Amino acid sequence: MGGCFPCLGASSKEGSGVKEAAKKDSVKNGSVVQPHHEGKPNSEKLKSCNGSNLKKESSVAKDGSTIAAQIFTFWELAAATKNFRPECVLGEGGFGRVYKGRLESIGQVVAVKQLDRNGLQGNREFLVEVLMLSLLHHQNLVNLIGYCADGDQRLLVYEYMPLGSLEDHLHDLSPGKEPLDWNTRIKIAAGAAKGLEYLHDKANPPVIYRDLKSSNILLDEGYHPKLSDFGLAKLGPVGDKTHVSTRVMGTYGYCAPEYAMTGQLTLKSDVYSFGVVFLELITGRKAIDNTRAPGEHNLVAWARPLFKDRRKFPKMADPLLQGHYPTRGLYQALAVAAMCLQEQAATRPLIGDVVTALMYLASQTYNPNAPNNHSGRGGLSMLRSKEERRSQTESLNSPDRCEVQLGSPSVQNNSPDIRKRELAGELCAGADSGRSDADGRSGRKWGFDEFDQQEGQTDSPTSAGRALRS
Repeated sequence: MGGCFPCLGASSKEGSGVKEAAKKDSVKNGSVVQPHHEGKPNSEKLKSCNGSNLKKESSVAKDGSTIAAQIFTFWELAAATKNFRPECVLGEGGFGRVYKGRLESIGQVVAVKQLDRNGLQGNREFLVEVLMLSLLHHQNLVNLIGYCADGDQRLLVYEYMPLGSLEDHLHDLSPGKEPLDWNTRIKIAAGAAKGLEYLHDKANPPVIYRDLKSSNILLDEGYHPKLSDFGLAKLGPVGDKTHVSTRVMGTYGYCAPEYAMTGQLTLKSDVYSFGVVFLELITGRKAIDNTRAPGEHNLVAWARPLFKDRRKFPKMADPLLQGHYPTRGLYQALAVAAMCLQEQAATRPLIGDVVTALMYLASQTYNPNAPNNHSGRGGLSMLRSKEERRSQTESLNSPDRCEVQLGSPSVQNNSPDIRKRELAGELCAGADSGRSDADGRSGRKWGFDEFDQQEGQTDSPTSAGRALRS
């Protein structure tokens, strides 16, 4: 698991706030912090995540039951992890180690994160993570079961993710371990994007994750992805503010360039980090890999020139896929990744639009045994040509029908707002129309239609660049 780097020093104001928090965050057994069910969290309670104290929050789940984050004693968690034995270690991050344990009282296998007791960062991460996960609840966010704040001990107890992290399935695979297939990779990308969309669009004020990376995407049964480790999360800008300023924290190779250079954090900073993760999924390469040849250490720096030449796209696919991917699907996936990795934050897409595009791609299930999977139009048999797509669009009476035509019930169920339905319609039609961000600051084009336009032409860096422009 990657570590975190502080590029700028912590402010004295922030440090004093953590000291005050450390004095106040001791809790007694029997108290409960309860998270909200999936939906828009209470804005005032979420704003308190910038404060110091753990507070009692009340919520009711969809089935009417109360979800409670339990309070554990240190000795309960020591017993659950066999006194924190090394063989129980699942991983190690910038703030501490994660152990596999079993709570005998409830008969549940859990993951226990023990924060480093040295320094203030551990205390701050503990407070932020408990408050965030007590207020935010979504199928693509890891579930916080409880925590411990005995004396100077700070521990967090999560649901156990049996398949480990995405990083475990992409890099340095053990002999005999099967690599992820194309369908699973797109499914994981879509799920991770949906978790990020919840933080950006449902939370009020919005939450900037700030530490999206492959080691922080955990996998449940069926490779269902969940975002974890919210210690670096920050509340996003509200009102007429365009960004929040903070010390630079994150993992090298995933941080957006404008954030790394200026400390100015926006929702688009998360979109950039998602682009890096998506590129990892497509290529199988690490965000930073110093074992590779010079010029290939940084994944994004390696990919940028390749984005400009479609003839090189197949070379970007993970060799472990052994060619088992839809050519058109690969091109579209790389188009989405390229747009997320735009150097200018304002030109990157909204995460909601990324979700819609990925849900569409996920609905186009790849069958390695089907004929013509690697033809110029493989993988999107419904969208044969511009004329056919336009004709198809004219025959549609509503965006809802277009979503059904896409063949993905999940797109319909998870895209209730008009913006997403419109984008789904554009994908269905293959239209190359621009779309502005909600704040009107940028317009861009998805460029899927231009891939078709170029398939019969001689490729060039210039023409491919136009297809990926934003």
